[in-house]
Amino acid sequence: MAFLRQKQILHRLGVVISIAVIGIACYVLYHMLRGIDTNEVLEAIKSTEPRQIALAGLFVAAGYFTLTFYDLFAVRAIGHAHVPYRINALAAFTSYSIGHNVGASVFTGGAVRYRIYSAWGLNAIDVAKICFLAGLTFWLGNAAVLGLGIAYHPEAAANIDQLPPWLNRALAFAIITALVAYVVWVWTQPRVVGRGPWTVTLPGGPLTLLQIAIGILDLGFCALAMYVLVPDEPNLGFVVVAVIFVSATLLGFASHSPGGLGVFDAAMLVGLWQMDREDLLGGMLLFRLLYYIAPFVISVILLTFREVIVGARLKRLPQADSGPRAEPHHEAVLVRKRGDSGV
Repeated sequence: MAFLRQKQILHRLGVVISIAVIGIACYVLYHMLRGIDTNEVLEAIKSTEPRQIALAGLFVAAGYFTLTFYDLFAVRAIGHAHVPYRINALAAFTSYSIGHNVGASVFTGGAVRYRIYSAWGLNAIDVAKICFLAGLTFWLGNAAVLGLGIAYHPEAAANIDQLPPWLNRALAFAIITALVAYVVWVWTQPRVVGRGPWTVTLPGGPLTLLQIAIGILDLGFCALAMYVLVPDEPNLGFVVVAVIFVSATLLGFASHSPGGLGVFDAAMLVGLWQMDREDLLGGMLLFRLLYYIAPFVISVILLTFREVIVGARLKRLPQADSGPRAEPHHEAVLVRKRGDSGV
């Protein structure tokens, strides 16, 4: 009971923090968007060179490709090597793109993952472990990018948190120290978290370094996509834009609003205050189209086709073999028997 009470308190605290972050973001946006000329924003979008949009699209695609290794790594780490990469890629792409847009990605992304992985014999606990390990990869990558980026250019973070550069640099070194300490901790001996069936063995030192590398690549590609779309003048450099982008992304993630809507935008506008607001808004809208809207539409189409194909396969099964339609393992048996793609 004490554990449940603690979970309820943490949940309520998280809700309060989310509401506070969203409220502050709305206040900031209201003041920063006053006087914005929508015609100039549209003109900024129209004047963006197709080459820039195509390059940003390639970086977004590379980022989502990197995201597929979150699931590949997590599924292998919990001992389900029989699940092929194409299923990991489908689960990662659809769960992240839908979770990004709908919000509360832990629950929405988890539901999408369960629907896909249950066809391969994984249960709810397995999916929860996958979500945990994928989330760990995400946070390790964020810690590395923010720690290194802010240590190199603390003024970038100061634009958002309004802290003096020396304090930001000290916090960055603290993040790096904690990250190194974690790597050493899991390297020395096997580490286990959780209780009972929820127990997860944390990846060891070498695998943790791989997690960090995957997270850095993911964030790096996304930051490059944003960097290509922001105004050229003034040229603040990639590191500044990357630090502000990652900070804004984390604030949006903490708010649990769909796509970090409002929170991400406010942080970007505050962090990149030197840039023309209309031009910056145009770049941000293009980024949302490429990173949020387009993958969301593709994911819905993929999941719809998957459901149609799975439904058709189940109908072709003899009634004696198919049994209750609600049992996911029958789908897995069908996939394994036929050696199909398992979509």
